[in-house]
Amino acid sequence: MTAFLRHLPPPFDKDRALLGGILLSFSVGLMFFGLTAILVENDAEQRFSNMTMAARATIVARIKSYADLLRGSASLFATSTDLTRDQFHNYVEGLELEKNFPGIQTINYARYIDHAERAAFEATMNAEAGRMAAGYPQFKITPPGARPYYTVLTYIEPISSWARRYGWDISALGKNEAMEVSRDTGELCASGAPIAPMSGDNRVGLAMRLPVYRRNMPLDSVDQRRAAYRGSVGIGFSVNYLMAGVIDQFPVSDVSLRLTDVSEVDPKMSEGRNWSLLFDSNSSAAKISAATHSSNTVDIDFGKRRWQARFSVPSKNLYSDFNRALPWVTMLLGSVSTFLLFSLFHAISASRRNAVSLATSMTFELRSSQSKLQRSNENLRRLAAHTNNIREDERRRIAREIHDDLGQNLMALRIEADMLAGRTSGHQPRLHARALATVRQIDATIRSVRQIINDLRPGVLDLGLSAAVEWQIKEFRSRTGTECELIEPHGEVSVSEQCATALFRILQESLSNIARHAKASKVCVELRVEGGWIAMSISDNGVGMAQRGRRRGSFGLVGIEERMNILNGVFRLDSAPGKGTTVHISVPANADPVLPAEFLDIEESHPLLEPA
Repeated sequence: MTAFLRHLPPPFDKDRALLGGILLSFSVGLMFFGLTAILVENDAEQRFSNMTMAARATIVARIKSYADLLRGSASLFATSTDLTRDQFHNYVEGLELEKNFPGIQTINYARYIDHAERAAFEATMNAEAGRMAAGYPQFKITPPGARPYYTVLTYIEPISSWARRYGWDISALGKNEAMEVSRDTGELCASGAPIAPMSGDNRVGLAMRLPVYRRNMPLDSVDQRRAAYRGSVGIGFSVNYLMAGVIDQFPVSDVSLRLTDVSEVDPKMSEGRNWSLLFDSNSSAAKISAATHSSNTVDIDFGKRRWQARFSVPSKNLYSDFNRALPWVTMLLGSVSTFLLFSLFHAISASRRNAVSLATSMTFELRSSQSKLQRSNENLRRLAAHTNNIREDERRRIAREIHDDLGQNLMALRIEADMLAGRTSGHQPRLHARALATVRQIDATIRSVRQIINDLRPGVLDLGLSAAVEWQIKEFRSRTGTECELIEPHGEVSVSEQCATALFRILQESLSNIARHAKASKVCVELRVEGGWIAMSISDNGVGMAQRGRRRGSFGLVGIEERMNILNGVFRLDSAPGKGTTVHISVPANADPVLPAEFLDIEESHPLLEPA
């Protein structure tokens, strides 16, 4: 380009250069605009996709809570063959459905009988009428008529809203393949058919059921499960309540949710309506256009059925003012930068003096950038130190809160479970066994919590560096079985909390590397205080490492070196294949240390850092 500009005719070279620079700058600006627009759009779509996945996780968690409640209710009926309706009423009342499971409208139990048992079953139920909970009407199997078998609703809560369903044969609605598959497999079933009393305009009620088998009967095959089948426990819930608040968690406005059942619905159960649409937050008739809206569809498993949740939002709502302006800003910057570069080349071709001046100016800029880079590195180092302090403080806070809150709660729960075990040891052996199992489970949880607290920040670190090092070595010896020797000075090593934490973390990282890579049978840790410096060496007799292997992506070694840089310390690694590895570190023991002459050349061994 310089040669081209040099050979232009004198009257037109400046004008043509200016026109060429403008065209080139505009072209580059358009390219920047297009690339930035694509990146902004992809980022917005990805953020919306992440939002929908979070919403899906919320829906799945709610469905799981319903399934867990169903399993608990099934266990109740499986273990209590003489459960009264008063007891069932108290059980459901204790669940506090409106508070804990607001979507669930009813919990029920359906007894399975064949036709030969019908007369005796009806007589038994009518004989128990006087002992039933308030609100249960006279028992009668409905709809009338003889069938090979019946699955009759005999427990319903709350009975005040569902008294008309008492005695209802839920298997009379059709073949009901979902319930039969559930009986034969022992898994949750969901037919996908709406519950009539809970369904209507803009609302759908669905059910989930779980089979209940007789205790102490084998359940290894389909025939065995059929023979042990007693009935099923079910819940009815409102899809509108299930979806309540899901789209409110989106950080953008005007999000709509359309939930559909894409699995097959039994036409005998649909009552002449298309129930594939389960929920639609967009109550208006406004049509969602693909040109103006961004959409994302996720699949949700519901029993053996498959739902699809389609989230839509106006595309403009995904962009902030900054996102909208960014392509134009990059276009402007690209155009201006290109034009400046073009002008720079033109100026270089015009005058040698300007070229020398520009080189001088660039040299000054380079030196200024180097100075800024050095300051930036120093700022990054201070930021790293601050980050380490924050991380340790956060670990300490989390460990303290786990100990003070979760630990105390677990201990209180254990005392209560232990008291329950003591009170039931004589006259309630089953409950006593369950209580003892609960105590053992709580003890295991307490041990796990204590281990987590130690992993976050061992309390022994508060006792001083020497105590922390000794504790870590004992823990390493018990965990790996490796022989470990500690050589330390007499008396406590006086060091700041920040320095003690750094040395302890370096010891942890070194022992972890030894356990994972060294294949060592013996480890020696030496802690020294000399000349205003604290030195620590960790040696092993393992496989060692080659010189080239020390510089290839060893983040543990990089972390040790960074910690030493933060503390103005010295780090050296001695290793050779087959000769083990020794990590040497040394940090000043006071705020204003004098670096010993031996440390000025880290390629030579320092007396403090010689292998033990």
